[in-house]
Amino acid sequence: MNVKLTLLDTGYCRQLELFSRKGGRLKNVPFHAVAGLIEHPVHGRFLFDTGYSTRFFEATRAFPYSVYGKLTPVVTEEGQSVRAQLEAQRIAPDSIKGILISHFHADHIGGLRDFPQAQLYCFEQAYAHIRGKTGIAALREGYLPDLMPDDFEERVTFVDRTSPAPLPKAYHPYIEAYDLFGDQSLRLVDLNGHARGQFGVLLRDEVHGEVFLCADAAWSSVAYREHLLPHPFARLIMTDQKAYRENLHKLHQLSRNQSDLRILPTHCEEVWQACKGEFSWRS
Repeated sequence: MNVKLTLLDTGYCRQLELFSRKGGRLKNVPFHAVAGLIEHPVHGRFLFDTGYSTRFFEATRAFPYSVYGKLTPVVTEEGQSVRAQLEAQRIAPDSIKGILISHFHADHIGGLRDFPQAQLYCFEQAYAHIRGKTGIAALREGYLPDLMPDDFEERVTFVDRTSPAPLPKAYHPYIEAYDLFGDQSLRLVDLNGHARGQFGVLLRDEVHGEVFLCADAAWSSVAYREHLLPHPFARLIMTDQKAYRENLHKLHQLSRNQSDLRILPTHCEEVWQACKGEFSWRS
């Protein structure tokens, strides 16, 4: 079943390009935080992550969370939040039925509190890994507790409590995924490594065809196409370096096996450009 995907740029942080991939420049570049609005013809509107919001600045005001803001200087404003962008298109925030949380890094959950009616979807292993963490322990995980809704546990559905379904051979080397609605419209693929319990979403956009929202399994399209690992210092912040390497290799293989598939990393410059072009608002 086809869905409609709109990409939303919620702002960016600045970091050295060489940290993101081998051969990158010794130059600060913007890493945009892109979220996705997914409109399902039967089940309604869903979000893939929520990117940044200005709540990030409040959450990083005090030590030790202020370290996060200093290490990754963020540029965003009120009008760039997912909620503000939806309202600008006359889409009521309460019409969002659910939010697919790829993982719990702050640049992916910055807007969760803006959607108090939405059902929340994540992997249980991801939430178990950050649950109850505060202070330095949270900071090490790139997690800001103040960004989390107070009623998170009342609204969450743990997708990985169900059994995954086999994927067609075309998606090799990925062999299984969690079929959210049982209609193959949104299939959640385990991408553990960059963060514990990270997942991506396979979908078919009604205009652009097959798409794989791969979150932070790669930080750029160049990285997965050319199989370029990030700088060793960047790998230190990953929860499972071996799993990260394996998934980057899988993405590389997938891109070679299925050239028609659009693989979209969250922070990629090419994906940000697509926000302003083919995956922007359309009637």
